Amino acid sequence: MGYRTFASGEAAMCSPDLIRQVAATLGPSDRLSGGSGVPLPRQAGSRSFSRVIDLTHPLPTDFPSANGEIWLEIEDVMTFEVHGINFKRWKLHEHLGTHIDAPIHFSRDGWTSDAIPVVSLVLPLAVVDIRSRAASDPDAELSVEDIQVWEAEHGQLPPGCCVGMLSGWDSRATGAGYRNVDDQGRMHFPGVHPDAAQMLIEDRQVAGLGVDTLSLDHGISTEFPTHRRWLPSGRWGAEGLANLTDVPAAGATIIVGAPTVVGATGGPSRIIALA
Repeated sequence: MGYRTFASGEAAMCSPDLIRQVAATLGPSDRLSGGSGVPLPRQAGSRSFSRVIDLTHPLPTDFPSANGEIWLEIEDVMTFEVHGINFKRWKLHEHLGTHIDAPIHFSRDGWTSDAIPVVSLVLPLAVVDIRSRAASDPDAELSVEDIQVWEAEHGQLPPGCCVGMLSGWDSRATGAGYRNVDDQGRMHFPGVHPDAAQMLIEDRQVAGLGVDTLSLDHGISTEFPTHRRWLPSGRWGAEGLANLTDVPAAGATIIVGAPTVVGATGGPSRIIALA
């Protein structure tokens, strides 16, 4: 049995330019407002779902980090045995595990995690499968051609959606193969080609980008061109996604529980898909 979701058929845009475009199409009675004052697009009917899919990895202290160091420390502040309650203190880096990259992460004055409009965190989800290439080439990148192949089967990407790269890399998340470091210290894992990112920004008005690897850029990158194109455009990225194999290529909705720590450049997030 299906259930009505929070989001309707069209999601609000993340980029300020896109928000203005949407606002221009709405009449006064259509201008709903969230806490950020961002106008929501006209509702085009309800969506339903029958499955809730967790796209989030559990986060132990030894989850692989970008530089191989331990990025999460946990200590007991109080314990049930001594104090009658359990209470812990965390010390962590923001960009660890399944997490969001806020626009400020690679821009001078972009949105921080707490400032991202909540309506931009509930989006239609399109999953683009590059597993066949990633299996033989750990440096594979989601390309413009991959997007075109997806669209040939499912139709053009809906404006304001999130594109998720499915490489199958999430199966490596608990071991050294996730970072996949060679004998020269270079990491090798799939990512999104900057040309594909530019297409999604300019030609498709996509609002979110997710990957099941450590980074939007493939592991061998040292200049992070996809980050530098995507995030300064006012869009968020999600890294370290899990279980995209359980999500249909088209028709699902992604919900990103981004951290609301004031000034955060991102942070571990609970991310789910409704399908």
